[in-house]
Amino acid sequence: MSANGGTKAIVAALLANVGIAVTKFVAFLLTGSSSMLAESIHSVADSGNQGLLLLGGRRAKRAATPQHPFGYGRERYIYAFIVSIVLFSVGGLFALYEAYHKWSHAEPITSWHWVPVVVLVAAIIMESFSFRTAIKESNLVRGNQSWVRFVRRAKAPELPVVLLEDLGALVGLVFALFGVGMTLITDNGRWDAVGTAMIGVLLVAIAIILAVETKSLLLGEGAEAHDVAAIEKAVTDGPEVERIIHMKTLYLGPEELMVAAKIGVPACDNAEELARGINVVEARIRAAVPAARVIYLEPDIYSAAAERAGSGSAAHTAAPGSEPGEAAGRPGS
Repeated sequence: MSANGGTKAIVAALLANVGIAVTKFVAFLLTGSSSMLAESIHSVADSGNQGLLLLGGRRAKRAATPQHPFGYGRERYIYAFIVSIVLFSVGGLFALYEAYHKWSHAEPITSWHWVPVVVLVAAIIMESFSFRTAIKESNLVRGNQSWVRFVRRAKAPELPVVLLEDLGALVGLVFALFGVGMTLITDNGRWDAVGTAMIGVLLVAIAIILAVETKSLLLGEGAEAHDVAAIEKAVTDGPEVERIIHMKTLYLGPEELMVAAKIGVPACDNAEELARGINVVEARIRAAVPAARVIYLEPDIYSAAAERAGSGSAAHTAAPGSEPGEAAGRPGS
């Protein structure tokens, strides 16, 4: 659901930004407004970013290879991180440079006075439709989370990226309208520079937020607390497992979670019985958390004495009279 919704939001944003970029460039060429130029570059950067997100989603679907045995799901994180860099450099830093240049060489808008206002109002309307699509698709997967938590915790990067980009675009358009409007009212070109600087600061801030959140995904995030609890319940909710000795989770991609656990199992007569029990536990995990597609369960014999010693498994506790390295009970794997 999140992947399909993310693609729909990306396409809507891409179409809106291409149209907006063209109209903004025309307005800049007619008026020479630095706010219009900054907003034109902003829309071009956003269009390129949406193209990068679509490319990342496509490449992430490649099948696993011997060199990449867990697949390419994290490629979506890489392209989202590149988006933050593009937004920072092409969008934010360019706008700040243009603001400095316009402040040093302030010029009023001397012709086509109505053009930038009409273009900015039209752009706000088009961008609002794109933002509405992003909100609608995000609500399908956001649940009861706040918007801040959704942006910070979402494992699929596309929707948070498009949400922040569209929000930044709308606020940036308001800043540009302010700068252009004040320039027309006062006949002072430095107001245009102020609007451009506000756009630059806004884009840099959004780029930093995206970079920080995407970096966390690239480093590797585990499952949310409610998913961890559901997995733990699924593991121990049957006679096959006595307890979880330890467990780790890791997202290999936005919709693929790896679960690795050492589990304490009761003594059994043969390996076939043990394997059947593990298969049952794996099925319960996948039913509880569908994203848990890669599961590794290591069976062991739990020992309270070993727990106090720090290992938790009988395989690490030598039996009295045994040779060094020999384990009490069944050897652990």
